[in-house]
Amino acid sequence: MKKIFLFTAVTFLTGCGLYKPYHRPDVETEGLFGDTYQIADTTSTIADISWQNIFTDPHLQGLINQGLENNTDLQTAYLRVQQAEAGLMSSRLAFLPSLHLAPEGSLASFDRAATTKTYTLPVVASWEIDIFGRLQNAKKRSKAALLQSREYTQAVRTQLIAAIANHYYLLLMLDAQYEITAQTAETWRESVETMRAMKEAGMATEAGVAQIEGTYYSIQASLLDLGQQINETQNSLSLILAETPHTIARGKLKEQDFPVELTTGVPVQLLANRPDVKSAELSLMQAHYATNEARSYLYPSLSLSGLAGWTNSAGAYIINPGKLLLSAAGSLTQPLFNKGINLAQIKIAEAQRQEAMLNFQQTILNAGSEVNDALTQYQIARNKREIRNQQIEAMERAVESTELLMAHTSTTYLEILTARQSLLSAQINQVADKFSEIQGIISLYHARGGGRELPEEEQSL
Repeated sequence: MKKIFLFTAVTFLTGCGLYKPYHRPDVETEGLFGDTYQIADTTSTIADISWQNIFTDPHLQGLINQGLENNTDLQTAYLRVQQAEAGLMSSRLAFLPSLHLAPEGSLASFDRAATTKTYTLPVVASWEIDIFGRLQNAKKRSKAALLQSREYTQAVRTQLIAAIANHYYLLLMLDAQYEITAQTAETWRESVETMRAMKEAGMATEAGVAQIEGTYYSIQASLLDLGQQINETQNSLSLILAETPHTIARGKLKEQDFPVELTTGVPVQLLANRPDVKSAELSLMQAHYATNEARSYLYPSLSLSGLAGWTNSAGAYIINPGKLLLSAAGSLTQPLFNKGINLAQIKIAEAQRQEAMLNFQQTILNAGSEVNDALTQYQIARNKREIRNQQIEAMERAVESTELLMAHTSTTYLEILTARQSLLSAQINQVADKFSEIQGIISLYHARGGGRELPEEEQSL
């Protein structure tokens, strides 16, 4: 008896070291955003601004609220959270004793003798004592899975907001380009009529008229292409909103306004804001506790069981009415012949933990690259917009000058039309640059994990 007690005590002491809490590994964030930009050492970043303060257009705000309510991908993510919550509840209940009613009855007759009736009405209880942390690690793994499902929901939510915003501003860009092209088409229609009149007066050739008409028809075709793109973009946005295709109410591109200062904060804040980074870390956390759980199977399991009820069976005798029946037992099970299988499971779990660690590190690198890309897109678009304004001013002067030259010199009408065509191209590109700048803001907001509205959960599992 003393040997058994000593063996149990030694096993218990060695098994206590199985439960090792998770600690975030050291990750290198120095230079994560690249060396192109000066990163402000501040705790206030674009990710801390609510999406309502970033996207102030009332039409867009209505669309985002509608998408957050109706989008099927987001609803599916909420269902995954419910599944994870049920899994955590199951892991927590595993710590409690299990109770079940197990009534039994029998009828027996030997050689046509009187029938003997026996019954037992017990309540059976069993309880596994979590000495070596198997249940504890399983609970922690389930908690990490729940947190990961919430981070997945946050990722879907952030992506949904960004997608709706991108589609909306794409519509505004196409509207602006359509308006510019339509105005230009009207100007070229008038130019065609002018060239025909000049041809009749002997001041222009048929080749010149045909060239002007060809450009006019090309602009008309561009209007049709823009109309098709507008329709397709509206259909795509309707699909995101889980609605049938319809016309999207919207504002004007020139009316859009955004915060001037868009700070990115320090790189380490990605660990707290980016849902994909947090999800990757939670996968690592699950793998950590799965490894602990696999290791616990090398050690014995201690279970207690008991029974209480009534029975009329007293061995060879039948007693009526029945008497109270009580019993209790304990068992200590030590794995012997399946030790090799358990060791193999530990190796598998450890390999999965290393894989999760590599994925965590790569996710951080990907996040830093996305922030750098968004910053670059935003900065270049802003710089191009300033240059494009100067280009348009120059093209407008060129059109005005060629019109004056035609009135007083031998400059042909074709030179005026060429200048107008260059102005049209610059105006279209200016609208595209504005959209690219807005895209940079959306991408930066998304890359920094903006729109976070989940309550912070305790991470020290």
